[in-house]
Amino acid sequence: MKFYLLVLLSMSLITQFAWSRPVSYPTGLTAILNNNGSQNSALIHYSPTAKYSLGLRREYQRNKKYSLTSLQMNNLLRRWNKRDSQANFYLKSGLGYADKNSSHDGDDSSLAFFTGISVDWETRRLFTMYENRFIEAGSVDDRFIQRARLGVAPYIADFGQLHTWLMLELDHEPKGKNDFTITPLVRLFKDVHLVEFGLSNHHDIVFNWTVRF
Repeated sequence: MKFYLLVLLSMSLITQFAWSRPVSYPTGLTAILNNNGSQNSALIHYSPTAKYSLGLRREYQRNKKYSLTSLQMNNLLRRWNKRDSQANFYLKSGLGYADKNSSHDGDDSSLAFFTGISVDWETRRLFTMYENRFIEAGSVDDRFIQRARLGVAPYIADFGQLHTWLMLELDHEPKGKNDFTITPLVRLFKDVHLVEFGLSNHHDIVFNWTVRF
């Protein structure tokens, strides 16, 4: 499995093709904050082209109580533009340093990397998404997580108006505190801001905010 992860990471770092889009418009700068029951994260990335982005990511994994600082690269591998829909296929990978400080486990740190895919399809009314992530950080962490979403827009907004989505998210973390988490979400999007908030079946608050500059 470690070899497979190394291959995927290498592919993502050398390729020329490259919630919330992991790649923005050319020369676009994006800041993303994500908070849920298992982690808090912040990512700021720059897109030299519409095919890939480079950024700095900082996250705290609550369940295993460690911090991860990494350089992240997102690659748009394929996009399908239809008359009434769009689909995207991304590869998202990172390389960095994981640091764990616990009075029970002692100090521990390790070189860390992660990689995974993200696939989405949407119309002006419907939205579907699936993504996964492999994390390898020595004795600090070694696991696979995945997430899926279904969404519907209760109304069709025009350009420049407030867009609203009602979504249902399913998270699967086999080595996490909870194997499965279900979270109803509301997504609001207007201009350069995208905000999501919800409450999971484990009573964890979810709040995500994305802004493009």
